[in-house]
Amino acid sequence: MPARSAIVSKAEPLWIVGYVPASVATERKEVPLTGRIGLIGRQTAVHADLVQASIAKSDAAHSALVASWRRSLQLHHLDPAERKAPRRLTEGELRGARQRMERMIRAAETSLNRLYQAVGGVGCCVMLADRDGIPVERRGAVADDETFDEWGLWTGTVWSEDSEGTNGIGTCLADQRALTIHRDQHFFSRNTLLSCTTAPVCDHEGNLAAALDVSSCRSDLTEGFVQLISVAVGDAARRIEAENFRIVYSNARILLAPVAERGAGALIAVDQDDLVIGATRSARLALGITGEALARGLLAADVLGDQAKAKEDLDDAERGALQRAMARAGGNVSAAAQNLGISRATLHRKLARFEIRRPH
Repeated sequence: MPARSAIVSKAEPLWIVGYVPASVATERKEVPLTGRIGLIGRQTAVHADLVQASIAKSDAAHSALVASWRRSLQLHHLDPAERKAPRRLTEGELRGARQRMERMIRAAETSLNRLYQAVGGVGCCVMLADRDGIPVERRGAVADDETFDEWGLWTGTVWSEDSEGTNGIGTCLADQRALTIHRDQHFFSRNTLLSCTTAPVCDHEGNLAAALDVSSCRSDLTEGFVQLISVAVGDAARRIEAENFRIVYSNARILLAPVAERGAGALIAVDQDDLVIGATRSARLALGITGEALARGLLAADVLGDQAKAKEDLDDAERGALQRAMARAGGNVSAAAQNLGISRATLHRKLARFEIRRPH
């Protein structure tokens, strides 16, 4: 693998030190080791002071970022100047984490590949983490593997907020919202060269299940490009949710709820009796569907707002059952009666009552 080297772009101020991934490396200027160590030490102290000062000013009441910094410091008892490497799972622990996420990993495969195709060429890696903040699946350029591995952007590294402080994966899971933690927004000074854009992924019941992350240690990521990454990550997260939903309800009809603002993620699963048996988080929020309502039984017509069908009475239901039975039997009254479990005479009376004519 190519050697990892600290660089300073000729167009950058001296205090910005970063790494250009080997997969996109161009001309670069090496930083002497003694100067690099001194510079990193000063940056560590400055960043730690910034975090402490922001928390002391009670900015947490007005800033989600500072609120996360405060949790990191006061709740999780972390030190922003700590330089200890991130914690990593053993091979056995990682294997167990992957097994628990097996279905979600399968659902995410296509979206992970597509997202990596979009961002991998500019020095980003893509990771799917479980709800504990542990990446269990990853996409990245082989040429960048050594660099990303050293930064902890690798499967089995623990990125929960209680372990790594404010960071893309951990804070996304803590706040349960999509976000970007860019460079010095990280809690630990040692992570301030990273830019991480993350979106939550919910399971088929609408519960938080994972986080989808695009991370980079490039020093030249622009705000505009980070915004593009954010949109791509959010879209990919919704596709993963939808695919997982289809896998879980593979024997049901999957319908797209007519709610434009929720996009393709607002899905409901309907059984053979036209009862709603499942709904994605987007559909639950948009249509007011709760777990309790699903347990009681919900008509798809009621949920989707089909008022004409929602007012269907017993006569309408019986008429429909008779028509379906006759159609399946090809107009044969004896066969239809047998399928319905009634006599031929009873079926004739019902056909007459509802004015249902036998097909010719």
